[in-house]
Amino acid sequence: MPLPNILDIARSDLYTNRDELEQKYAITQVEHLIRLRDMVTWCIANPDMKDRQFVEEIKQRYGISMVTAYADLKIIKAILPNLAEATRDYHRWRYNEMILETYQMAKKRKDTKTMEKAATSYAKYNRIDVEDEQSVPYHLIVVQPFFPTTDPRVVGINPVPNIDERIRRLTKELADSHPDTLNIEYEEADLQFEQIFDESNPEADEKE
Repeated sequence: MPLPNILDIARSDLYTNRDELEQKYAITQVEHLIRLRDMVTWCIANPDMKDRQFVEEIKQRYGISMVTAYADLKIIKAILPNLAEATRDYHRWRYNEMILETYQMAKKRKDTKTMEKAATSYAKYNRIDVEDEQSVPYHLIVVQPFFPTTDPRVVGINPVPNIDERIRRLTKELADSHPDTLNIEYEEADLQFEQIFDESNPEADEKE
């Protein structure tokens, strides 16, 4: 029976307990998965790192070859499609961590001025002073009673007196003064598109 693909294993069991992994997969796959897990964590902590830095890091940690290192990089990029670009959620989380860390350091030094700035920045960024948005009561929204009409007064336009009669009179006058003008009904185009665009038709190429 062939072993499951390591990418499929990583997608489903990347953070599964090692004891459970050893019951489901071969020990070589478990070790590989643990290595991928470790490097995924490293990538999340270092979102701006380049491929070359990843390869050097994993080679140093696990003593693997260059080929194996790049193979692991390919797997991790498949697991984390946005590996090369840190997501906004990550930056939000990282910003809060930095502010809280700054606050704690200032607190140890009893630097109340920096503590106040950090607390203010934290509150402003997380919009603590803004009331939580209330959900819209959709069940209380009344549907507007729209009705179709030909009366232009509903949009603030005065109607033209005897508009239908004027249309008929103008139509007759224009027809009398321009007898060559005809009302032509729509007709389907009498074109054989299959032959015109048939690349196998040599006659089409000659016409071009």
